[in-house]
Amino acid sequence: MKNEMNLYALLNMIKDTLDEEEFPEICRVIDEELKTNDLPIGEAPRIATRIMECDKPKQFQQDLIEFVKGLYEIGIAAGDAGAMNDLGAQYYDGHRGFEQSFSKAVELYKMAAANGDRQAQENLGYCYYYGRDMEPDYEKAFHYFALGAFDGHLISLYKIGDMYLNGYYVEKNEREAFEIYMRCLDTMTDEAAPKVAGQVYLRLGKMFFHGLGTEKKLENALICYQKAENYLYNMVMDGDAMYRNSLMAAIKGQEAVRKEMMEQLPDDEWSFD
Repeated sequence: MKNEMNLYALLNMIKDTLDEEEFPEICRVIDEELKTNDLPIGEAPRIATRIMECDKPKQFQQDLIEFVKGLYEIGIAAGDAGAMNDLGAQYYDGHRGFEQSFSKAVELYKMAAANGDRQAQENLGYCYYYGRDMEPDYEKAFHYFALGAFDGHLISLYKIGDMYLNGYYVEKNEREAFEIYMRCLDTMTDEAAPKVAGQVYLRLGKMFFHGLGTEKKLENALICYQKAENYLYNMVMDGDAMYRNSLMAAIKGQEAVRKEMMEQLPDDEWSFD
């Protein structure tokens, strides 16, 4: 895909390859963009991101994947840090038919982070935390999560809570972890909730169930696990397959809580005539 190509021409080219019944949302987005009077080539990454949000969780055909990559690459060639991060995220997740490549993701995240992109810094925190194509480095993970947390990124904030819970780089402190998770809920926006709340509630369910950093409360644990299941189920249904294990943990957490709650019921039996 050539940078100098007209964006209208590129959109018309890909539209001709799409089955409107299979990808109605993408076709609608393309039609909307084609109606725009002024559509400079610099808008290419924004359109790529819009397309990636459409028709979930359907897999993309290869020419559509190459088209989206090309739109991001137009932005990258122009020094767009957001485009660097967003293409890196596609490689990290491996969704919709994209190749999963942590090495490519890390390379793009580093480029974006060097250009000041806060989301890329948070994403690098994940890579260092989990050792994506590298050995885990908790000091660097904490550094990048701190940058994100200071900028209001709730995923960065709850990952710092995880580091206190597990004693990674910082001294283990379950109370601090609990307070951080609660802080996430207190500052959660409606916009952030679909992507963040499930993981936060899952962690709080564990804290209340086991009495970690707070008083053991089975009722609170059950509520948190139930809310986690709802949010995580929707994430998985939207194509975020990596959260399937978290969804199963929320379901199993409820089963464990209910089992203990039943064991605590009084033995008295009631009968009615």
